Amino acid sequence: MSASTITLTDLLPAVFADERERHTSSEVWLTSLRFDRGGRYLVQAESGKGKTSLCAFISGLRTDYNGRIALDGRDYATFLPEERIALRRDTFACLPQDLKLFPSLTALENIRLKNSLTGYKTDAQILQMLEALEMDELKDRPAGKLSIGQQQRVAIVRTLCQPYDLLILDEPVSHLDERSNRTVASLIDSEISANGAGVIITSVGNHLLLDGCDKIQL
Repeated sequence: MSASTITLTDLLPAVFADERERHTSSEVWLTSLRFDRGGRYLVQAESGKGKTSLCAFISGLRTDYNGRIALDGRDYATFLPEERIALRRDTFACLPQDLKLFPSLTALENIRLKNSLTGYKTDAQILQMLEALEMDELKDRPAGKLSIGQQQRVAIVRTLCQPYDLLILDEPVSHLDERSNRTVASLIDSEISANGAGVIITSVGNHLLLDGCDKIQL
């Protein structure tokens, strides 16, 4: 299932329904907003404004919102469960803020576990990505013994091990210094350009240093 355009219309998390007036200045909630394949978007927000919820709504993981989300004009409300699964398998590649790595598995095992399901990358490509992020020497270390910043880089490589039209990254570099941030940005730039894909990045401050992003205030 491919995606060219995601449109949000009068969207608001259900939990915010009784406080609509607090969100009228948002460029996401209670507006009309469009994300195009090939576009680059940086969604900036303070904590508690709903950036993680936004990622879950767009990827189809959650439906507890008011308003409308449409994929190429088709309302998400009409998607069957198996179609939502297909979206997350073929259309959206998502990096969750909490990373969801298996702590007892090594960095490489965490990545290979996903890639064994998708067959999207060769082992050589995975190792090249780890090397690009300066994680190749730590590939055999259990994820639970890596720093949060190192775990973020492992999770980013894992996220890229599937087909996608839109890459959704929830605070991908919150624990990285500028140098590591730029290595991640370079890899993301290369991958989305090769795929002709779009990217949505959320940030509360330390944002991915990816060129060409439209900035949106949540």
